[in-house]
Amino acid sequence: MGGVQPDKQRERRNKRVGIVMGGVALGMVGMGFASAPLYRLFCQVTGLNGTVSRAEASELDFSQAVKGQTIQVRFDANHRDDLPWDFKPEQTTDTATVGARDLAIFIAKNKSNRPVTGTATYNVTPAQAGKYFTKIQCFCFTQQTLQPGEQVRMPVIFYIDPKIATDPDTQSVEEITLSYTFYPVDPDKQGG
Repeated sequence: MGGVQPDKQRERRNKRVGIVMGGVALGMVGMGFASAPLYRLFCQVTGLNGTVSRAEASELDFSQAVKGQTIQVRFDANHRDDLPWDFKPEQTTDTATVGARDLAIFIAKNKSNRPVTGTATYNVTPAQAGKYFTKIQCFCFTQQTLQPGEQVRMPVIFYIDPKIATDPDTQSVEEITLSYTFYPVDPDKQGG
């Protein structure tokens, strides 16, 4: 009868280990689904990989504009081959005053005979400048639908934080490239 007790204890321990391991597996699956949005949020907060932050104009202090301190901003426009659009910046470069609001215009034209919806991804290089580059308004925040043959001007209002000049990693940055790539939106996923 002494052998029956250890078997029950072993069975309970095995059950506990199974429950714990099942919980760990569920947690890992949950983290797998949450990893992309969490990584995107982390990049937006830290500027990692050239991800810029987003802010309302009311959240920024434009009185910090540094007269005479400018950074050259280069604009890059791309689109995936299966998106029948022309897409380009109206101006390829701009001299932006650090701490001031600035504006860039991009032009998109639908070359097809049907409405086409696209969505844009973006980044900033050098990557370490991303956390100091803030977008206030951008066509990239929402999907864009262009009618057949339609051409539109799409604004980007941005701000370069004056802290870029005091960060040892960005003090020597003289040029920032803001790059966009437009992708077609799957018709079944449009509207989001």
